Amino acid sequence: MKILGVIPARMAASRFPNKPMVKILGMPMVEHCYLRSKLCDLLDETIVATCDFSILDYINSIGGTAVMTSDKHERATERTAEALIEIERANPGVKYDIIIMIQGDEPLIDPEMIKQVAAPLIEGKSQVSNLMVSLKSKDEINNSNNVKVVNSIEGNALYMSREPIPSSEKFNGNINYYRQLGLIGFTRQALLRFVELAPSELEIIESVDMNRFLENGITINMVETTFEVDAIDIPDDLNRVELKMKHDKVFPKYKNV
Repeated sequence: MKILGVIPARMAASRFPNKPMVKILGMPMVEHCYLRSKLCDLLDETIVATCDFSILDYINSIGGTAVMTSDKHERATERTAEALIEIERANPGVKYDIIIMIQGDEPLIDPEMIKQVAAPLIEGKSQVSNLMVSLKSKDEINNSNNVKVVNSIEGNALYMSREPIPSSEKFNGNINYYRQLGLIGFTRQALLRFVELAPSELEIIESVDMNRFLENGITINMVETTFEVDAIDIPDDLNRVELKMKHDKVFPKYKNV
């Protein structure tokens, strides 16, 4: 079983242009994501998928592997699928069974999280898996940059939204809220199926890739993680994440690479 890690990254992010190359403790964010992913021994190969030569050239300059993809993609999952096709085309005879998409705006990712999201796929429990974390504060719950997910009793996603779900409008008790992380695993078949499907209505409304799967009846197994995570969505997030990076236990393992 061969497993590929793909980090989709582009400079034209609407909420934070040039975000992949913004420096955190002197290192571009995309490099943090790449080097941390490389620390996971489960991955046979790790690549960056981009439509920007500045990212491609930088990853190549540090000895990494990057693949140029179309600048027309609206979804990170589409970019990841193209990268899979391109890396296999460049390596005849190589076929990846599992693909782990690692969003380039989660610079605090722990390599063990990759193993967590891969586990349901390796065990054959699901064709798609996704990590999630518990949201504790009202600010986190109400932040539209945090994609919330509600799950079935079996632990599979029912729906994902940028709004607080489930609603507290008619309930005064305690509600557990969860944020979908940008760490998603696919079987080869599921990832290629994603790009065969037309963009779905709820995917477009919410701007959430995974709703395309859910609207088409494809199961997403959600896996809760307790690792410290934090995404950079807007410039205001940078100082907070940089402070956490200073005390991060993974950073010392690669900061002098």
